[in-house]
Amino acid sequence: QVQLVESGGGLVQAGGSLRLSCVASGRTFSWYAMAWFRQVPGKQREFVASISRNGGSTNYGDSVKGRFTISRDNAKNTVYLQMSRSTPEDTAVYYCATSSGGYSGTYSRNYDYWGQGTQVTVSS
Repeated sequence: QVQLVESGGGLVQAGGSLRLSCVASGRTFSWYAMAWFRQVPGKQREFVASISRNGGSTNYGDSVKGRFTISRDNAKNTVYLQMSRSTPEDTAVYYCATSSGGYSGTYSRNYDYWGQGTQVTVSS
């Protein structure tokens, strides 16, 4: 059973930085791509970023491109999301996700495993 546990959320001022972490267990971490999504109440889950198995390829949603960085440490079974130049529009619950089939695209429905989420609040 795959388990994903996010941490690192909290309150940050606009323009500030925050680093989220997601620790995975239950299968060989380095075999699978990982992704981050976010969601605000009443809206659909939004793709934030994804990273390939070895970290050599990354993809970002348009709203975070150039501000957020996804990375992974396969030795620690951990994927990170470094948030920079945050804006109040980044306020959301952030989730990490992975799929059983190696999917790394932008559609949340194609991901099978999700963490419980971590709240990020950016104050203006």
